[in-house]
Amino acid sequence: MLEQLLPVLFMAIFVSLFGAGLLFVASLVGPKPKSLSEAKLSAYESGTYGESAGSTKIPIKYYLTAILFIIFDIEAIFLYPWANVYTDFIDDGMGLFILLEMAVFMATLLFGLFYVWKAGALDWE
Repeated sequence: MLEQLLPVLFMAIFVSLFGAGLLFVASLVGPKPKSLSEAKLSAYESGTYGESAGSTKIPIKYYLTAILFIIFDIEAIFLYPWANVYTDFIDDGMGLFILLEMAVFMATLLFGLFYVWKAGALDWE
């Protein structure tokens, strides 16, 4: 058993030593920062300097909108394969059953959409 694992052990040791060697050579040869001034540490994007701290609070409406988008996007992802295999189920005589299953799925999602709508989650203020 040990004979079978010996090549794997040698390969793991070789890869570890090779990676450590590359990091060591890169630290010797690579560029070294002379000084880290405040200008080098500041965020500079699109030709302008930052106006405020990057850790500002984001309103919960953005997260709620993103979650709702993901939920209804996944609905569309489930519809595509169902539409592809629906004709196969029609040929097998199970078309009505599969159609009713998809109707229940869509009704559940529509109920969720109406609930979110009535709760005011889609009202943007």
